[in-house]
Amino acid sequence: MDNHQKNKEKAPLYDALIQYKNSGKHTYHVPGHKNGQVYSNLTPPTMLQKVMSIDATEITGLDDLHHPETVIEEAQQLAADCFGAEESFFLVAGSTSGNIALLLTVCTEPGDLILVQRNVHKSVIHGLMLAGAHAVFLAPEIDSVSGLATAPSLTTIKAALQAYPNAKGVFLTMPNYYGMGFELSDIARACHDVGVPLLVDEAHGAHYGQHPALPNSALAAGTDGVVQSTHKMLSAMTMGAMVHVQGKLLDRELMKQRLSMIQSSSPSYPLMASLDLARLHLHRHGADAFTAGLAAVNKAKSGIQNNIPRFGLLGPSGADAGYTTQDPFKLVIYDKEMVLSGYELQRRLEDRGCVPEMSDDTFVVLLFSLGSSEEDAMHLLDTLLHISLEEEPRECEQLLKPDQTTLSRVSTWNILQSAVFSCPVSFHLRKIAKEQKEQISIGEASGRIAAEMVIPYPPGIPLLYPGEMIDENMKNHLILLRESGAKIQGNTDSSLDTILVMIEK
Repeated sequence: MDNHQKNKEKAPLYDALIQYKNSGKHTYHVPGHKNGQVYSNLTPPTMLQKVMSIDATEITGLDDLHHPETVIEEAQQLAADCFGAEESFFLVAGSTSGNIALLLTVCTEPGDLILVQRNVHKSVIHGLMLAGAHAVFLAPEIDSVSGLATAPSLTTIKAALQAYPNAKGVFLTMPNYYGMGFELSDIARACHDVGVPLLVDEAHGAHYGQHPALPNSALAAGTDGVVQSTHKMLSAMTMGAMVHVQGKLLDRELMKQRLSMIQSSSPSYPLMASLDLARLHLHRHGADAFTAGLAAVNKAKSGIQNNIPRFGLLGPSGADAGYTTQDPFKLVIYDKEMVLSGYELQRRLEDRGCVPEMSDDTFVVLLFSLGSSEEDAMHLLDTLLHISLEEEPRECEQLLKPDQTTLSRVSTWNILQSAVFSCPVSFHLRKIAKEQKEQISIGEASGRIAAEMVIPYPPGIPLLYPGEMIDENMKNHLILLRESGAKIQGNTDSSLDTILVMIEK
C-alpha cells in the first residue's frame, strides 16, 4: 500500500482528538465542562459525556479551522481527494454558511449582479442581503407531471448571461429537495465561456458520484464552487458540511476570509471530527458503502409498485419532464386516489412510527441513505399497507385534492410567470420601518407588496421575500398552505392568517 493509500485510511483530526482524550492531561482552557468532567457525578453517565470528552478547542496539536496547518489541513486535503475538488473546506454551520460565503466571495461590491435560480434556499436570499447584491432571478423548469420546479434550463441561463454580461456568476440548486435534477456540464461550459463561475448548492447531493447508481456530482460537471451538506445524505453530524472549489474563477483567499467572518471562531471539534470520519468511511468502503442502503430503498420501491397500488412514486417521465435524474435514495410518494394530501399522509406515517423528511400538499419525501436497512424498508411497507387499507378518511383529507393536469399545485417559487428571467432585484439589510408596513388578512393580500419573508419549512425555500408582489395565485396558495397545516418560517404570523405588506402610497 503506497503512502497516498495509507493516508486515505487515516482520519487525522479524529485520531488527534482521541489521542488528546486518552492523554489524561489536565485542561486549563475552554470549554468549561472540562472534557465532560462537570457531569462526572451523574448516574448513569450521560451519553453526552462521551461527546464532551473530545469537545476540545484550538490547543497545541489540534490545529485551527481558520488557519489550518496540521491535522485539519490534512483532513480537508483528504476530503478534496475523496470528493474530486482541488480544495475543500469544513463547515460547522451547515450548507447555509457555505452558500453565504460563496455569494460574499463573488459579490464583493454593493450592487454587484448575479444570476440566481428563483427556487433557492433561504440562505441564498440571506447571502444576497448581506452582500447588498442585485439578483436576476431565473425561472426553473417545471415538471409537467408533478408540477414541481427543478432548475433553470441551459437556454434560460445562456439568454440571461447574454442579457447581463456584467453578471458576477450563476447560482443554482441541484438536486432539489425531491432529488430531481439534470446534468450540469453544458451549463458550466456556458458560464466559463463568458468567464464567470458556476456556483451550486448541492446540499442534498454530497453522495453524488460515489456509486454508479447515483447521478454525477456537480464537481465532476465542472462547477467552480459546490456546497454539500455532508450530514444530509452521508454520515456526518448535523450542521457538518463542506464547500468544495476548483478552477481559477473563485478567489480562494477571499473565500477563506469570508468563511472566517461567518463561522464561529470556536468551531465544534466533534462536528469536524464527524466530517473527517464521513470522508474516511467513503475512502475505506468506496461504492460498497451504499450497497445496503440502495438495497433497502429498492426493496421499498418494488414493494410499493407490486403490492400497494394506492401509492405512486415520483420519477422522470417523458420528454416534458423538467428533470432527467432522480436521486435513488429519495422515495417520493403520493396517494393516487387523491384522498390523502401529502401533509395528511405524513401525519399518518408518523402515527405509525415512520418519520419522513418533508411533505407538501401532494407528496411525501422519504429519505433513505447509506445508513438505511432492510428493516427500515419493511417497516415502511407495513405502514403504507395499513394506511392504504384504512376505510375512514378524515374530513380534511379532501382539502388539497390536485387537479387533473398535474399531480401537485405546489410552487416553490413566485415569479416569472411569463418571462424566463427577471429584471434585477435589489437586496439589502435596511430595516423596513413600522410606518412603511401594515398587517392585513391573507385574503386581502392580492396586489400588495410583501414586507416580510414567507418560508415553508421544510424545505426552506422562500415563497415570498420583502419587496415581492403577491398576486392572486400566490394569495390562494398561501391560504391552501395555511389550511393544510404547513409549517411556516420568516413571517410575523406563523398561522398565516395575516401578512405584513408595504403601505400603499
